[in-house]
Amino acid sequence: MGLLAGLLGNASQVDNKEVEREVSSTLVPNEEVDIGFKVVRDLIVFTDKRLILVDKQGMTGKKIEYHTIPYHNIAHYSVETAGTFDLEAELKIWVSGTPEPIVKPFKKDKSIIDVQKALSMYVLG
Repeated sequence: MGLLAGLLGNASQVDNKEVEREVSSTLVPNEEVDIGFKVVRDLIVFTDKRLILVDKQGMTGKKIEYHTIPYHNIAHYSVETAGTFDLEAELKIWVSGTPEPIVKPFKKDKSIIDVQKALSMYVLG
């Protein structure tokens, strides 16, 4: 991923080995990372078992939230692309039993569609 793309908030696919290093402490035995996307410092990770949203917080990024969502718990999801004057796109994921969606902002680019395609592949089978 180019530095400029990362600073602008564009998602880009990340090498699986790099993603595995980032989430190794959360993986269960025999769980494999299939694909990962990086948005600034955060990660969206698709494994063969679940979706992991990695949120690095604070100035140093040392505080990290790992949000696990089993694919079968995803009730529905939506993608809102950026318009001509609107610079942000959003991925919204509704999880069973929660009224509010998880919202992941993206900057204006087409990478949100790649993330949505990956999510569709795992949720829809």
